[in-house]
Amino acid sequence: MDANLRYWRAEGQSFFQRFLLWADALDPLLLLKSSNEIKRTRLLIQINEKTLNERVQNNQTKQAFLLSLSSVHPDTDKIIPVLFRPPAFMPITLPLVIVSSVQRQAKHSFFWQFVFHTYTTAFALTNGNGTPKSEEYSVQQKQLFLGLGAISYSACVGALPLAFVNRYASKSPFMQLFVKKLLPAPLLGLTSAFTVAMVRSPEFDNGIEVMDRNGKVIGVSKKAGEKAVMETALSRAVLFGTTFFLPEVLMYFVQRARLVKNPRALGPVRMFMVMSVLAGMLPVSFSMFPQCGEIKRADLEPEILSSTEETEFFYNRGI
Repeated sequence: MDANLRYWRAEGQSFFQRFLLWADALDPLLLLKSSNEIKRTRLLIQINEKTLNERVQNNQTKQAFLLSLSSVHPDTDKIIPVLFRPPAFMPITLPLVIVSSVQRQAKHSFFWQFVFHTYTTAFALTNGNGTPKSEEYSVQQKQLFLGLGAISYSACVGALPLAFVNRYASKSPFMQLFVKKLLPAPLLGLTSAFTVAMVRSPEFDNGIEVMDRNGKVIGVSKKAGEKAVMETALSRAVLFGTTFFLPEVLMYFVQRARLVKNPRALGPVRMFMVMSVLAGMLPVSFSMFPQCGEIKRADLEPEILSSTEETEFFYNRGI
């Protein structure tokens, strides 16, 4: 078992512990660390790996783990490209979310949602479970094909309501409110979950590695892969559904209470609310489920159980 997963097991057993870890690991300043510094950090961690079963108290070791969690893939032991590291997620998605939410023309909405889903899909693929698979090249081709299809479909679904209301020039206040204020949040949440599920579908088609409590790989499980993908998809739906919905609710009360006198100030206020909600929801969504996922013996395939007497098994859920 990789040192990152051991750390998650030791330090991220509860939602609150995981939230605090992600709040630190998502610091954008970690993106400034060089590859050489990350490699030195991993070496330090491997030297001190014997302490990973206990809670880490040393501040230097904790900082080393935060850099490792934010920069290194736990399955491949490779440094994640800087644009797809967890600390880069908010700085890149925030402007895309803001621009997508203010579009009133279907073709512009399609373009920006296509860009948004392209990035989030690539992020999900880069940070998914890295279990080695047979016919790896054909798997990569399948993921590319499914990813492009999911991105195009999601962008179309996101732009379709605007195309409908603009095409038929609906003047109904309720229809305008529903299409432009209420509908985007569940649509973006569902399409975000859909793209994650599609691009990572080989994980539940082929299975992912499961390990015992000592970190020994005991087999490849499709059920564990399905659990990992569904949990990640659900967390992504909560993240972007809430990020679109909550600012609209807050802005409704702000306008109703007339807290902002100047209409030109409503735009910056809305952007601030989107930024605040996304910043708060990002560690929440990443913390919803353990990074080192756990699956019970009764939920695994019989062929895996025949080789061990363990009752609890672990896997890398991915992000």
